[in-house]
Amino acid sequence: MKKLLHTPEGVRDIYNVECGKKLALESRLGKVFHLYGYHDIQTPTFEYFDVFRKEIGTIPSKDLYKFFDKDGNTLVLRPDITPSVARAAATLFGEEQLPIRLCYTGNTFVNHSSYQGRLRENTQMGAELMGDDSVEADAEMLALVIECLTSIGLKEFQLNVGNVDYFQSLIEDADLDEEAEERVRELINNRNYFGVEQFLDSIHVKRSSKEAFSALDELVGGVEILAQARNTAPNSKGIMAVKRLERIYDVLKIYGVEEYVTFDLSMSGTYGYYTGIIFRGYTFGTGDAFVKGGRYDRLLEKFGKESASIGFVIVIDELMNALTRQKVRIVYTRKNTLIVYDEERLKEALILARDFRKKAKNTELVKKSKGKLIEDYIEYGKEYYAGNLIYINKNGEITMINLVTGEHKVIASRDRS
Repeated sequence: MKKLLHTPEGVRDIYNVECGKKLALESRLGKVFHLYGYHDIQTPTFEYFDVFRKEIGTIPSKDLYKFFDKDGNTLVLRPDITPSVARAAATLFGEEQLPIRLCYTGNTFVNHSSYQGRLRENTQMGAELMGDDSVEADAEMLALVIECLTSIGLKEFQLNVGNVDYFQSLIEDADLDEEAEERVRELINNRNYFGVEQFLDSIHVKRSSKEAFSALDELVGGVEILAQARNTAPNSKGIMAVKRLERIYDVLKIYGVEEYVTFDLSMSGTYGYYTGIIFRGYTFGTGDAFVKGGRYDRLLEKFGKESASIGFVIVIDELMNALTRQKVRIVYTRKNTLIVYDEERLKEALILARDFRKKAKNTELVKKSKGKLIEDYIEYGKEYYAGNLIYINKNGEITMINLVTGEHKVIASRDRS
């Protein structure tokens, strides 16, 4: 039987400097979450199938990784963390007097067809604000996303913000059935407005509705397009959706982050549980949106608790790709002390390492191989460390080498035997 020792398609190993940078990035983003008052939560990597069933509004069943427990229950690897957090909030939190703010880091798993290097396992960091249906809550989530991205040095990005109620008002006005609605969503998501026009003609939709759908192509831009959207809204539902976006924008101006926001009234939401504003973050160097979020006021009802909610996730793997391609430096220094010792000096090396560790200095011990030069270890240290290399030779001489500047300093020269 052939042994498969490489990783399956769609997953990969992350190690050394890349892994260190990823963890440093996650740590920085986590600090911003905490600055906004969000509290950490961890949910299971796998859940019962019911948590992600079709009625919840997450990804299709065919794209789930499914398996069974010993009792025959169907389990799935989570494709999306929001339903897991919603389930936990509905079952663990009682009648809270204040909104619940939760944040998390975890991996998600989607069994989609791989293309363009798309991963099936991704790390996501997210925040969820539950128990607040206000405009201020919507603006807070957008401001939090923007501060997360600017805090790590990302400058060239934008948040596309829409409202599913506006899109839904067009669907209702056109009186589309479920199948027709799905087809229109697909065409608009692909920006195929000619296809939308042809399809609506084929099912004899009234002229005013066709014109409203065609106008979506122009309803993308700055705050000025909201007035145009209000004028083309077919009913009060659409008008109220636009007015909410206008009020959100007013709050974003107080935060001072409005420059990063673009409005897009054609957005209809990837997940079926979205009920209000939705948003996507884009930057060059990624193949897809690396920020995904929106309001989901009825999701917690599926788990037995009524609570208006909004949240988002940052896809860390996509963000890492963008930062690398944009040459944005991820601040990561591996300030380890590397102690290299000749075989005769094991005792001194262990004592020195113990002293360093007591002082909270990360310390790595390496016994020098016969035939290798100390210069070989210095080159290794320069590649992976930003601290010091200490060499204890067989005569007991201890030399400290600064791996950044290359400076050598003898700190003990007598035989210590």
